[in-house]
Amino acid sequence: MKQKDDYLWKGVLEDVFDDFLRFLYPDADSIFDLSRGITFLDKELEQLFPPEDDEFALKVVDKLAQVYTHDGVEEWVLIHVEVQGSYRKDFASRMFTYYYRILDKYHKRIAAFAVLTEASKKPRPNVYEEEFMGTSIQYRFNTYKIAEQDTDRLLASDNPFALVVLTAKAAFVGKNVNDKDESDKALLQTKIQLARELLERNMSKEKIRGLMNFLRYYVRFDNSEVNTIFEQEVEKLTERSHTMGIEELLLNRAKKEGKRESLISVAREMKKDGIPVEQIVKFTKLSIKEIEKL
Repeated sequence: MKQKDDYLWKGVLEDVFDDFLRFLYPDADSIFDLSRGITFLDKELEQLFPPEDDEFALKVVDKLAQVYTHDGVEEWVLIHVEVQGSYRKDFASRMFTYYYRILDKYHKRIAAFAVLTEASKKPRPNVYEEEFMGTSIQYRFNTYKIAEQDTDRLLASDNPFALVVLTAKAAFVGKNVNDKDESDKALLQTKIQLARELLERNMSKEKIRGLMNFLRYYVRFDNSEVNTIFEQEVEKLTERSHTMGIEELLLNRAKKEGKRESLISVAREMKKDGIPVEQIVKFTKLSIKEIEKL
């Protein structure tokens, strides 16, 4: 199975939760004051739904987050991700169970989103209904199906969460190819393209790191040697992106400062980022001794 454990989804959702809200709800910034930060309520959720110990149970990922509106009101947002690609028949009932348990214990209304990662495009319910002798209830929630999303539209989006969806879609690449080598070859090209897209985006280093880790490990190759090739390509792309950024930085600073002072300043920043000394020497032309003193 090419998909790794659910902790990858948990991690990437925390890395780009603000982008997730903007991606699925375009008016998010007009409703939420995201500058006040996001608090994840994992302990509250675990009290209501203890983790399943059965290693063969269908995997799900649940994230509960506290955000604030511009009016200063605290609101809760629930994300439920069916990670294993196998649809649960009790899916709608499970979503309703989350709702009433949270409401009962914490008296908080929630916005619920269910992300389905299965390959099937078969429609799934977004409502839970019960009726008996004139008593009825209807609970409706948001669903987002990975398999239905258009790749070109996702590539055109500048929202970082679009890259999460593209990575999840990569799990379908080569799925119907019996030859594992051919499947790995197709997946390699897809992952390299996504790595290139990721490194060309204007994002914080933290988000780039989180998204790159999700791309690295969420969908894996059958042949470990192909993964080595992918890592080599990522290294080349990373070096190229560093080069472009540093050359631009050097040019701008050289105009404002003396050239040597500018080079030293850039080298210091590169060293803070953990870039190898040999690479700093290559870009700045400073000596190893000069760089080690920084």
